[in-house]
Amino acid sequence: MLEPVLTAPIFAVHGLLDGARGKGLATPEWLVGVLGRAGISESLLELEESRVTVEQFNALFIAVKDSLNDECLGYLHGRPMRPGSFALMVRSAFTAHSLSFALRRLGESFALLQDDVALVPVTEGRLTGVALDMRGGPGAHADFLHAHLLRVFWRLLVWLHGGRLVPQRFDFNFAPPPHAQNYQRIFSGTLCFGQPRTAAWFDADAFKQPVRRDRDALQSFLRATPGNVVGPYLNERSASARVRMVLQRASPEWPDLAITAQRLHMSVSALQRHLASEGTSFQALKDQLRRDMAIVRLTSSEASLAAIAADLGFTDSTAFQRAFKVWTGSAPGAYRARSRTKQYLT
Repeated sequence: MLEPVLTAPIFAVHGLLDGARGKGLATPEWLVGVLGRAGISESLLELEESRVTVEQFNALFIAVKDSLNDECLGYLHGRPMRPGSFALMVRSAFTAHSLSFALRRLGESFALLQDDVALVPVTEGRLTGVALDMRGGPGAHADFLHAHLLRVFWRLLVWLHGGRLVPQRFDFNFAPPPHAQNYQRIFSGTLCFGQPRTAAWFDADAFKQPVRRDRDALQSFLRATPGNVVGPYLNERSASARVRMVLQRASPEWPDLAITAQRLHMSVSALQRHLASEGTSFQALKDQLRRDMAIVRLTSSEASLAAIAADLGFTDSTAFQRAFKVWTGSAPGAYRARSRTKQYLT
């Protein structure tokens, strides 16, 4: 199966580091060490529009977790969440007879492993949800911690349900951050900021259904962590993801809107309506995919700019370089130079 090409924005990279920064643990030596383990150049942190590959992002999460001995990356006020805690929670929920009972077990085990955050089952009409209750107050960079934990537990619940649990709404108890537009690409559902609590909401009937995973699936899920719960993600059911996959499979052909709609068995107007409802457009998705593919090629290969430009459907290298600077704030040659680091993945 073709894996989607994705990258993570630099604000998310800063999010992995800010817990340690807030506690004064991010010394220059520490920063060089964790970034080096992930193959990320420190100079990329200075570019507001820069991005890193999925592999680099996941490797940085592991490097920070291991160096701090904390799966919550230094964000908690009290005792850290020791490595292995998440796997323990997954195992505790895995044997539950229903998704509702699995959620209750997750809340109980999470409370045993740390003191700062309570995982609370909540209901609202025909919706059931999981809410975060921050016992120690919001703290610095609370928006990252809220979004990170909500994403982890949302993806875990979806997996426990068998991959068919569709979120109805995500609430956040903070104002829209400067990078709020990126939340729509992370969370697949209606987003509501400035709410009383941070929560993910689902159809209540789904929580009456059984956990649909066997032990082989459990082992596969745990082997895939943390990337399957913390890394960049595309909602496979969304029109946006389906368009990206059509374009990715066809590259370097790069079909136009009409051909893409035909391959998705939709009319052009219907596809445009679906994309508009998701806050995007065909051209925006095409540019985002080409940006991600360019970043992967620039950081992981010696391909010439002309070759990358041709593969991405540009008429010449100059047009590609102009577009890349619009996407990232940097010319591709300079971006490639910035992305190079003397340390490599271990």
